[in-house]
Amino acid sequence: MAHKKAGGSSRNGRDSPGQRLGVKIFGGQIVVPGNIIVRQRGTKFHPGTCVGMGRDHTIFATVEGAVQFRARRGGRTYISVVPHPAEAAE
Repeated sequence: MAHKKAGGSSRNGRDSPGQRLGVKIFGGQIVVPGNIIVRQRGTKFHPGTCVGMGRDHTIFATVEGAVQFRARRGGRTYISVVPHPAEAAE
């Protein structure tokens, strides 16, 4: 008699894909308005000057310039964008 072995049920296969979080542009690098600097869950990094924070806590540039990370009071790290000197004069 031909028999087929019963297929067992798999207990694996429930992993979700990575969310691609983290720092995308590092200190000293040049950004243009709209560039995403950090994608994060919660406020590991806080917005400083010339940056905005999205609804999902993504920090992005609002002006063209160089990215700057600074540790401030309470152990918080703030991210700012320092505009180019030529643009600041305009």
